[in-house]
Amino acid sequence: MERGPNNQGTVNGANGSPADPGADRADEQRWADLARAFAPLPVRPDQLRQFADTPGADEEPWDVLLSTTATDEHTGLESIAKKFGLEYESEPRPSETAERFYEKVPASAARRHQVAGLRSDGKSMTIATAQPLQPAVFSMLEQVLEMPVAIVLSPRAAVGNLINRGYEQKQDLVTEIVEDIPLDQNAIERAASSLSGATDLLQLARQTPVIRLVNMILFEALRRRASDIHIQPLENKLVIRFRIDGMLVDAFSPPLSLAPAISSRLKVMAELDIANRHSPQDGQTTVRIGSRKIDIRFSCVPTIYGERLVLRLLDQSQTQLTLDAIGMARPMQTELMELINRPNGMVLVTGPTGSGKTTTLYAALERVDRETRNVMTIEDPVEYHLEGIAQIQVNVKRGVTFAAGLRSILRQDPDVILVGEIRDAETAQLAVQASLTGHLVLATLHTNDAPSAISRMQDIGIEPYLISSSLLAVLAQRLLRRTCPKCLGVGEIGGVRCDKCFGSGFSGRVAIYELMRVSDEIRRMTMTTADARAIRNLALQEGMKEMIDDGREKVTGGLTAEAELHRVLA
Repeated sequence: MERGPNNQGTVNGANGSPADPGADRADEQRWADLARAFAPLPVRPDQLRQFADTPGADEEPWDVLLSTTATDEHTGLESIAKKFGLEYESEPRPSETAERFYEKVPASAARRHQVAGLRSDGKSMTIATAQPLQPAVFSMLEQVLEMPVAIVLSPRAAVGNLINRGYEQKQDLVTEIVEDIPLDQNAIERAASSLSGATDLLQLARQTPVIRLVNMILFEALRRRASDIHIQPLENKLVIRFRIDGMLVDAFSPPLSLAPAISSRLKVMAELDIANRHSPQDGQTTVRIGSRKIDIRFSCVPTIYGERLVLRLLDQSQTQLTLDAIGMARPMQTELMELINRPNGMVLVTGPTGSGKTTTLYAALERVDRETRNVMTIEDPVEYHLEGIAQIQVNVKRGVTFAAGLRSILRQDPDVILVGEIRDAETAQLAVQASLTGHLVLATLHTNDAPSAISRMQDIGIEPYLISSSLLAVLAQRLLRRTCPKCLGVGEIGGVRCDKCFGSGFSGRVAIYELMRVSDEIRRMTMTTADARAIRNLALQEGMKEMIDDGREKVTGGLTAEAELHRVLA
């Protein structure tokens, strides 16, 4: 068929006679009817007529149609779903009942056709797709799955996430830890004996005994509420220790021959270079125990005896994000919330690494009205997910630093900004400027007590007049081990080791605080660059209660022990 300038079709026969006008009118009517079928997508009959000749129309007809009609994906999918009575889910939630999909359908096919299993009732399978114009694919899926399929339309990114999640679970990249596997000496010996003939690192990492052993180590750490796992090779042995309630405790010591296998397996899980054993590497992965999702930060450094591994475990399901749960007294809660409900200014939370600063800030944010205030954070890492908050993850490799992220947040019309940590002059300067221009800034800083925060900000490079103008208060804190409520700190019940605290006498942690509000007198002293000791003396005169006083009250209340207080504040 050739097209003339007026787009009227002509068919040249042997004598060059024109085509039947009636046939042309019927052809145009068919294209017009098809265009109406796609309504409310703004597609014209002439666009459909030329559609087959458009590059990519055979492989991705839906994407080409969206491009042709200049329609965004969400609008197009919602329109088609409404037109044909299909479901549209912008953020589809997968169910474990869809496991058959990921067992039967190859991952390559799912990615190529943008289809993912959502749920199944045993008689049919509901799938999500970002490509509605592929009936042949849906027929193929019904044959492979041996059951009818129901279609849910979802954006390409959401379907991609479903595909990644489904096949990662199946392929053990996200490890499903089975709770009934015991960590015992026999399991360790079986894993050790399986390595005798293994030389290839990737083969090592994929051996079933090694996978099970690593899973058991992770499960045991989580069962004992560990925040970190330390795997350290020494000259003659391999030591594995857990950090529980802030204290490192020996867990077990498997044969040194297991070190390369454990290292390789963890590197595979974190998608790191298993062949690189001579330079530091950092990565992350995720494991699941039932409905619990555990994020793992993985760090590996070479030592003279082999690779030393540290895993930080972030179990969001176990976090109690309330000020009551973390041990803040009611009068101080009232004072802190009065500060956090201010429209502008800066509140700093200080303490050493691992003292619970971010947990305290999030517990306070739980009480902020997030419907009327735009709350945004920049963190490294994002440890908690709170509904109604926009959270940004620091990614230095991609140029997302604290300073760059904070600069971007300021263009997002925020009311409350949480800065995970002030580390440098640029971040500090931006945070101070934000607090002076109508924003409330919450940030963490590494100092030993509250008054030292002012000196620390000056050391970073912030002018005293800016500190005195912006700073509302400083909250300093430490974490103490909490007395086990089951054995009351004894470590055993009736001569048997307590199964809650594993004989330590402590279970969980409680925070102690000191809150220094920046009064006019403290502002004047800040302007004279007075040292932390002078500022502390003035704050005490104005009624600040020290951390040791808060700690003594918690000892009196039976929440912790006197020895703990002296250990932490010595």
